[in-house]
Formats: sequence, structure tokens, C-alpha cells
Amino acid sequence: MKVTRLLPLSVVSLMLSALTLVSCSYEESMQLCKVEVQLQYPANSISAYAGAPVLLTDATASVFVDSTNTEGKAVFQVPPGIYQVSSSDTYLTYDYRYILNGVKSQLIISPDSSNQIQLPLTVSTKRIVH
Repeated sequence: MKVTRLLPLSVVSLMLSALTLVSCSYEESMQLCKVEVQLQYPANSISAYAGAPVLLTDATASVFVDSTNTEGKAVFQVPPGIYQVSSSDTYLTYDYRYILNGVKSQLIISPDSSNQIQLPLTVSTKRIVH
């Protein structure tokens, strides 16, 4: 009679796990798109300024935040998708408080489009009494 030895189950399981890890490789690379958002201020209001917040929100509620440069432009690197862009800020001078708001929805960002967004702002002006 011939006797055979069986390997313990844990050793077999370990060997199968090692084989699976060696045989599979997974590499993910995500393509990013450059997006430029230009804030558009109403005529006869304030000029563009550095530091206005701009938010890009995708369909899964991921939020990307940047601030404008002195020309009123914010630049992002984001994955392709459908986005909403918004900006809301308060700008103070000695005599006035300017409240700025703008939103634009259903923007398709893709590698094969220019991805240059013009965001019109509405401005409310409040006089500061000294």
C-alpha cells in the first residue's frame, strides 16, 4: 500500500495566493485635462483681482478648488467628466463691499476639447458707511 502525504490547507492557500499575485499586474493611469476658467465681471463694476475662489465639482461630488490670478483666471488639471463651475466671493474697498457670484453647470471636460470656460459673475454692491 502506497501512502501519500497531503499538504496542509494553509500551505496550498498560500501557494495559490502567491501565484495569483505573480500572474496579475494592474496599472492605472488617469488622463488629466487642463481647464481654464475666466471670470467675467459686469461692465462698470470692479476689475479682475487675484485670489477669487473658483470651484469645479464633478458628477461624483469631488471638488477641485483654485484661486484666480490677477487677470481673473484659474487653471485646473482634472479628470475628464461632467462638471459644474462656481465662484462666490466678497471683495472690499474702503467705501464698498462687492458680493460676487456665478455658476455654470453641465460642462463636459474632455481631452479633445479646449476646456476654456467663461464664467459670468453677478455683482451686488453695498455701500459702507463710515
